[in-house]
Amino acid sequence: MVLAEPAAPLGFKAAAAAAELAREKAFDAAIDPAELRTWLEQMSSEPNQVGSPHDKANAEFMLGKFKEWGWEARIETFEVLYPTPRSMALEMVAPTSYRARLAEPEVQGDRTSGHAGGGLPPYNIYGADGDATADLVYVNFGTLEDYAELGRRGIDVRGKIVIARYGQCWRGLKPKLAQEHGAVACIIYSDPHEYGYWSGDTYPKGGYRPEDGVQRGSVGDITQYSGDPLTPGIGATKDAKRLPIAEARTLLKIPVIPISSRDATPLLAALEGPVAPAGWRGALPFTYHMGPGPAKVHLAVASDWGQKTIYDVVAVMRGATYPDQWVIRGNHHDGWVFGAWDPLAGNTAVMAEAKAIGTLAKSGWRPKRTIVYASWDAEEPGLIGSTEWAETHAEELQRKAVLYVNSDTNGRGFLYVGGSHSYQRLVNEVGGAVTDPETGASILDRLRARIKVDGVPATSGSDGQAEKDAVESGAEFPIEALGSGSDYTPFLQHLGIASVNLGFQGEDADGGIYHSTYDSFDHFIRFGDPKFLYGVALAETAGRLVLRTADADVLPMRFGGLADVAGRYVSEVVKLADDEREDSRKLRQLIDSGAFRLAADPGEAYAPPESPGDVPRFDFAPLTAAAARLKASAEAYDAAFDRALGTDFRLPAVELARLNELLQGVEQSLTRARGLPGRAWYRHMLYAPGIYTGYAAKTLPSVRESVEQRNWAAAVDSIPDVAAALNSAAARLDEAATQLVPRLGQSRPAARPTPPPAPDGL
Repeated sequence: MVLAEPAAPLGFKAAAAAAELAREKAFDAAIDPAELRTWLEQMSSEPNQVGSPHDKANAEFMLGKFKEWGWEARIETFEVLYPTPRSMALEMVAPTSYRARLAEPEVQGDRTSGHAGGGLPPYNIYGADGDATADLVYVNFGTLEDYAELGRRGIDVRGKIVIARYGQCWRGLKPKLAQEHGAVACIIYSDPHEYGYWSGDTYPKGGYRPEDGVQRGSVGDITQYSGDPLTPGIGATKDAKRLPIAEARTLLKIPVIPISSRDATPLLAALEGPVAPAGWRGALPFTYHMGPGPAKVHLAVASDWGQKTIYDVVAVMRGATYPDQWVIRGNHHDGWVFGAWDPLAGNTAVMAEAKAIGTLAKSGWRPKRTIVYASWDAEEPGLIGSTEWAETHAEELQRKAVLYVNSDTNGRGFLYVGGSHSYQRLVNEVGGAVTDPETGASILDRLRARIKVDGVPATSGSDGQAEKDAVESGAEFPIEALGSGSDYTPFLQHLGIASVNLGFQGEDADGGIYHSTYDSFDHFIRFGDPKFLYGVALAETAGRLVLRTADADVLPMRFGGLADVAGRYVSEVVKLADDEREDSRKLRQLIDSGAFRLAADPGEAYAPPESPGDVPRFDFAPLTAAAARLKASAEAYDAAFDRALGTDFRLPAVELARLNELLQGVEQSLTRARGLPGRAWYRHMLYAPGIYTGYAAKTLPSVRESVEQRNWAAAVDSIPDVAAALNSAAARLDEAATQLVPRLGQSRPAARPTPPPAPDGL
C-alpha cells in the first residue's frame, strides 16, 4: 500500500516543517533492529529484579551507551523499602495433604529458565508476613461483586484463607478486599481459562502459560499512592524522613502467595459447599465449589524488610531555544526475573531512539526544547523509580515539563495508546506517519481497519464505542484515558504533566508468561516480536512524539479532543446518578414484593440483596456549565491555532514564549492540590486509577466513585472541585487564544467572566 505524503507536522512553521520531516527520515535510518535484538539478549540474560547485580549492571551499561551517543547522562539513586522472602510455605492439611512447590521448573528449549538462581522465588511484594491455618474459600476473581455473591449464599470469609484467580481486576485488589472482608490470608493463582491452554498451546510448544507458571507482582495499594511505601510525596533519598512500616497505607496486613495452576488444582478440587456459578468456573478438570472447606490450608510467609538501592538512568540533551521546556521519554528496566517482554522490549526501543537522536545531534542539529530520556528502576514493585524521581524534582517538573512519553512492554500487532487528550491530535498525526512493518499501511490505518472488521475496542478498559464511532465517521481516533500500572502515573496524576503511553500488542503471545521465569529472550523471539520490527515501530512512533514536541514552534497541542471527552465524562456521571436512582427504586420494588424469595430454589440458601436507600438528586449545573465553557474555549483556541498556521505563527519571541508557557500549564490546571477524596496524592480531576479497579481508569474519579460507592456527601463536595478544574483550563485556553488573535488582524475576544475560585488550587 502506498501511503500519502505526510502532512506538515502540527505546530511548525512551513520552513521548519520540511526540515522536521527530513530529520525524521534520518532518525528512522539510524534505528537498527539487530541492535535491539543484541541489547535485549544481553539485558535479559540474568535475573534483573530490584537489588540484583544484573539490574545495576544494566543501568551502568545504559549509562555508558547514553554517554557514547552524546547525551549528558547520570544515574540517580534512591533508597526504597523492598522486602524479599526469607521463607514461604503453602500446604493443604485436610482432608488430604499436599505441599505446594512454589517454584517454576526449567522448560526445554528455554536457555535461561534453568539458570534463575540469582532471581527471587514467585512472591507478591508488600503482602504482610504471617502464619495462618484455616478453611479455604474460593472467591472467583475476588472482586466486590464476588464478595456480594458469597454473602447472598451465606458464605463468610472471616477467619478463612481465600483463593482467587488472576484476571478481571488488578492483582492488589484481591488481597485488599480479602483483608477488608476479614480473611486471614490470600492465595492468587493463574487459571488456564485466562492464561493457559484455553487460549492456545502452552510453552514451549506455544506461547501461553504452562501449568507451572506463576505470576509474580506487587500487591501494594497503588490506588493510594505510587512509589516507595515509606516516603509518600517526597523523594526517597538517603536522608528522607520515612514512615514507620506500620503506618504505610499501601502495605497489606495479611500474607499473600501467588501459585501456579498445578499447585492450585488439589486445593480447589478438595473444596465442597455450593457449586460455583457459571461465571466463576475456570478451565481446570473438576467441578468448581466455593467452600468453605473441607479443604484446610496452612500458609506462612516471612520476609526481609530491608531497603534496596535503585538506579534511574537519566540522559539530557539541552534545548537550544527553550532549554527550560522539557520533553521526557521513559521506560523501566527492572523485571521480575529475566523480563524480556516486560519491560526490556520497550526499554530497548528507548535506547534505539536515544541513539538515533544522538546521531542527529552529531550532525549539528540541536532540539529547540530540552529532551530527557530515562530508564527507570523499580517499576515492578510499585512505579518506584519514576515516582521517586518525579517527587524529588516535582517543582522543577511542574514548571518545565511539557510532555512525558511512556512505554512498558512491547509485542507485535496493533498500536495501543492512551494519555492526555490535549495530545490526541498529535498522536493521530504521528500514527498516520509511521508505517506498519508487516502490512505497509500506516499504524493508524491498520488500527482503524481492525475496528471495522472485528468491531473490537482498540484500547483496554474501553467498551470500544468511541473508537467505533470515530472509525465510522472518519473522525480523529480517540485515545484511552489512563489509570495506572506504569510510569506515567506520577507525572500525569500527581504532578499534572501531560502524558502519553503507547506500545504494540495483539498478535504476540507474551501475556501468558507475564511476570514469570518464562518471560525470556527465547520466548520473545518465538512468540513476541521475532524480527524486532515492532520494536522499531515503537521507536519510530515514540521518537516522532518526542521530536515533534521538542522542535515545534508552538507546542503541538489541540484541545477539541480534551473538551469532547470532558463533556462525555460529565454526561456519563449525570446518567450514572440517574441510573443509580432508577435501579435502586426497581430493586426495592423487587425486594418488597418478595420476588427474590419466589425466584430462588427453596432447597438452597440464597438471600436477596440488601435494600438500597434513596439516591438524592445532585446539582450538576456547575459541572455541565464548566464542560460547555471548556468546549467553547477549546474551539476558540483551536480555530485561532488553525488560522495562525497560515501566518507561520508571526509572534514576537516574548509572546511566543508566553503562549507555550500557557499551553504547558493546561494539564496542571486540571488538578487540585487537595487531591481526590481519601487519597490526596492523586490530584487529577479527569483521570485516576479506580479504587476498586487499580490499573483501569476512572474518569471524573472524585464524582464518579462517590456516586458508585453511595457516598453522597463526597459527591456533592466533588462537583465544584471538578467544575473549577474545567473552568481553570478554559481560562488558560482563553488567554492562549488572545496571544494568537491580534497577530491575525482581529480584535481580541471579549473577556469571559472570571470563574469562582476553586476550594483549593495549585
